Amino acid sequence: MIMDIPVYLFTGFMDSGKTSLITQTLQENDFGIGSHSLIIACEDGDEEYDEEALAKDKITVVAVESEEEFTEEYLKECDDTIKPDQVFIEYNGTWESAKILEMKLPKGWEIVQSLATVDASTFELYLTNMRAMMMEQVFNTDVVIFNRCTDDTPKAKFRRTIKAVNRRAQIVYEREDGTIDESDADELPYDLDQDVIEITDADYGIFYLDVQDNPQKYEGKTIRFLGLVYRPDKFGKKPMMVPGRFAMTCCAEDIQFIGLKCKYDKAVEIPHKSWIYITAEIHNEFAKEYRGKGPVLYAKEVVKAEEPEDSLVYFS
Repeated sequence: MIMDIPVYLFTGFMDSGKTSLITQTLQENDFGIGSHSLIIACEDGDEEYDEEALAKDKITVVAVESEEEFTEEYLKECDDTIKPDQVFIEYNGTWESAKILEMKLPKGWEIVQSLATVDASTFELYLTNMRAMMMEQVFNTDVVIFNRCTDDTPKAKFRRTIKAVNRRAQIVYEREDGTIDESDADELPYDLDQDVIEITDADYGIFYLDVQDNPQKYEGKTIRFLGLVYRPDKFGKKPMMVPGRFAMTCCAEDIQFIGLKCKYDKAVEIPHKSWIYITAEIHNEFAKEYRGKGPVLYAKEVVKAEEPEDSLVYFS
């Protein structure tokens, strides 16, 4: 019987801290002590593995020189010759993530965790210049580690950016000295204690993510925002509509409509794709559209509105 061989996938741009994290995990945290570990390094950064020291702990390092070399056959050869008990893949940040995720791994190999390292000091620069490539690094990862954080690191903004493309990701903030920053990163740009919480266009993406992740915080709260109504003919005479906005995360190709189910007794009078200012109370309740519980709006006031100059909203 072939036992599963756990594979840990590390993504992120060069010099984002992948090598240091793998080394720390294996040597300082005694991860898999007594096992034969294999590190597959797919890029050559400033930080290098101490192969002699690692070998003393039964850790083998192999280097992949090019993307063409990183094939299913190459991985099978590693499995046949090294026979590892666990595998750590330091993936190249310039390669498409789809390649490793869609690749047929050697028999018994299974990706059990994916981690992405991000240099907090350069994250915004990469977002500005290579947003799509940066987002690909974190799209399917289980954990995103922002390292080199300072007191000025905009953690709340970084969290929203990641959650916009990967809701399930756990986010960790590591200070420059290597300690974990556990301070609150969930600051909101609006006041939840207001009688009517005004959600601006700039804050709609933030609100949408937060109300989905933390619906209990909004139970019984009243909000007001400018929304585009989704109400196609199939809704018929149902007292229901879906006000929301088209949002962009990385680029034009990923624009999507993000809205909330809304109950309104005059919904049939609201044309599909019309603009409204809506004031509504939020309740966390079962809705088949959510396949479980989720935030449902109960409209208090609906006023016709004009389309804004920029109809898109953004997550960051």
